[in-house]
Amino acid sequence: MKQLFYAIRQTPYGWVGALASSQGLRRSVMPQPSPQEVMQKLGPESEQAERAETAFQALFAKLERFLKGEQVTFDEAIDPNMGTPFLQQVWRCAREIPYGETRSYAWLARRAGYPGAARAVGQAMARNPAPPVVPCHRVIGADGSLGGYSGGGVEVKRRLLTGEAPGRGKRDPAG
Repeated sequence: MKQLFYAIRQTPYGWVGALASSQGLRRSVMPQPSPQEVMQKLGPESEQAERAETAFQALFAKLERFLKGEQVTFDEAIDPNMGTPFLQQVWRCAREIPYGETRSYAWLARRAGYPGAARAVGQAMARNPAPPVVPCHRVIGADGSLGGYSGGGVEVKRRLLTGEAPGRGKRDPAG
C-alpha cells in the first residue's frame, strides 16, 4: 500500500485540507467551517494517511493567496492513479484554462478529445478531487450559466470568478 500524507490548516477563510501520495495530490478541500468537515471531505483514505503538517505549506500558502484574489499558479502534480483515463484527461485540459477566463463544458470536451461529451465533462468537473488546483470553477455552460461547483457551490464559484480580475468572466468566443 502506498504511503499517504494529509494536513489540515485554519485560514482566514475557514479550514482547508490536502491529501497526497508520493505520486501527487489526491484531494484538496476548499474552506470549511470546521476541521471535522475537512477530514470528512478528505475521505476515508485520510484514515490511513500520516499527518504531515509541513508537506502542504506551499499549497496552503498559494490557496490563501488565491482566496484573497491574487493570481496563483497551482502547479502541483495530481496523483496519476486518481480517476479514469477520461477523468484524468479532462482534469489535465481544465488546468490549461487561463486565470481570469472561462471555457464551456463543450469546449473542454473538444479540448480533451471527446467532442459531444459535454455532459460527461460536467460530471468529471463534479468529481474533481482537487479544486482549485484543477480549476473547475472556470468551466461554465455554453449559455454563460455557472453550473455547479464541487469546491463549495455556485456562490463560491461566482466569487472565485469575480476575484480573478482583471479578466473576470471573460468568455472563450468559441464557446
